[in-house]
Amino acid sequence: MSRASYLFTSESVSEGHPDKVCDQISDAVVDAYLAEEPEARCGVETLTTTNQIVVAGEVRGPAKVLKSIEGLARDVVKKIGYEQAGFHWKNAKVDVYVHSQSADIAKGVDAAGNKDEGAGDQGLMFGYACRETDVLMPAPLIYSHRILKLMADDRHSGKIKQFGPDAKSQVTLRYENGKPVAATSVVVSTQHAEGVSQEDVRELVRPYVLSVLPKGWMCPEDNFYVNPTGNFVIGGPDGDAGLTGRKIIVDTYGGAAPHGGGAFSGKDPTKVDRSAAYAARYLAKNVVGAGLADRCTIQLAYAIGVSKPLSLYVDTHGTGKVDEAKLEKVLEQVMNLTPRGIRTHLKLNRPIYLRTAAYGHFGREPDAEGGFSWEKLDLVDELKSALR
Repeated sequence: MSRASYLFTSESVSEGHPDKVCDQISDAVVDAYLAEEPEARCGVETLTTTNQIVVAGEVRGPAKVLKSIEGLARDVVKKIGYEQAGFHWKNAKVDVYVHSQSADIAKGVDAAGNKDEGAGDQGLMFGYACRETDVLMPAPLIYSHRILKLMADDRHSGKIKQFGPDAKSQVTLRYENGKPVAATSVVVSTQHAEGVSQEDVRELVRPYVLSVLPKGWMCPEDNFYVNPTGNFVIGGPDGDAGLTGRKIIVDTYGGAAPHGGGAFSGKDPTKVDRSAAYAARYLAKNVVGAGLADRCTIQLAYAIGVSKPLSLYVDTHGTGKVDEAKLEKVLEQVMNLTPRGIRTHLKLNRPIYLRTAAYGHFGREPDAEGGFSWEKLDLVDELKSALR
């Protein structure tokens, strides 16, 4: 039996966090390849440290994109806002070690003869949705994301000049009868300009927390932690090395749902680590959006080179209005869950990935260019009809 009353915590990190800098550079490369060739293949990783950026991996696509990777990396760092002595978009050294995709992987994944396109790797992926927020996502994670996004918006606009690019947030909520009712603690650590006191940073941060949390939800003052270590002037990759793919819980559900372990950024949509996780979220969100459950977790599993998913599992956590086994069958009917089927249904072969690489891949608004297509609720009527 699940607990009715408990505390639950999720965290987020800003676009200037070292790992997120890497995610964004890797996804900028993916977008550049897909913009030139929708069927391009990418598996690109980035490392950052003090004034150093290393981009490595394997690709299949136009040669001219390879030559542009250094410029892409510098552009990402510039847009984030790094012009610091220890990490500067213009002065950082950029090394590119990107080569052609393995012929063995290509052979297993590519369609040939009667063989459909296979999954780009083995693995398991999870999708989740719940009724805790307007975007059908867990509340602690969404509030953590929104605090940092608002702070970053005001930093970019020049409204708040004291903030630096690197920041983290953490929100703990109290649940009663399975529903969030208040914050018990909030943590925000943000890089700041030299000479700004800890108390000044605290008061700069406070309005963002108050604007994001529902009215009356603010935590006790003693549990409102801002820059608890004190000074945070040295930040970003100068303060801590970054790597692509190290923030997979921030990217997904903040720990409220299982994770298969695969990262998203730097991967083209033939990689089911990315595309099938998007599909699982899409299905789970539509299940909850259709009123078929208040919470829904979906697992998909694949084998490299094999097109058909090995399994589809649905868990509605005791909140379901229909039989889960029947729901599994219907979900397979309303969406082709082969790698090609997912890419086609969600129109994933487009340069839409850089925008996903900070503030979460889920709970975002679908946009006119096709970004966040997996957040649409366009299966609701079909699911309701199939399950009458």
